[in-house]
Amino acid sequence: MDTMSVNVSPLHSATSVAGARESTRGFLDGLVPAIEAEAADTVVLVVSELVTNALRHGGGACTLELIAHPDSVEVAVRDRSPQVPRMRTPDLNGGAGGFGWPMVNRLARATTVNRQADGKTVRAFLAR
Repeated sequence: MDTMSVNVSPLHSATSVAGARESTRGFLDGLVPAIEAEAADTVVLVVSELVTNALRHGGGACTLELIAHPDSVEVAVRDRSPQVPRMRTPDLNGGAGGFGWPMVNRLARATTVNRQADGKTVRAFLAR
């Protein structure tokens, strides 16, 4: 089983999200057997959404952990907020979001949210 953990800095969230995507690509490129290109793109998209949400709504910093299982890739993002993600009506006009969490749930085989005393971990399990 391959694993990787990345601490995502709160200083420049756009740069942090790009760095998380880049680290994810590097992790996926090293998997044996190789992951299909479309599956890799899906994992990177889910990482981008979960890290963005953690930085925006979860206290400004997070940790990304990637775990490669034989038939799936597990994306785990831990932040300091106990507030769980929620489905909401996407804002089609004002740019207030609402698209990310429903998209993650559609793309993933399963998602879980585990609350801890000092925050939460959001996990998405994706096809490999």
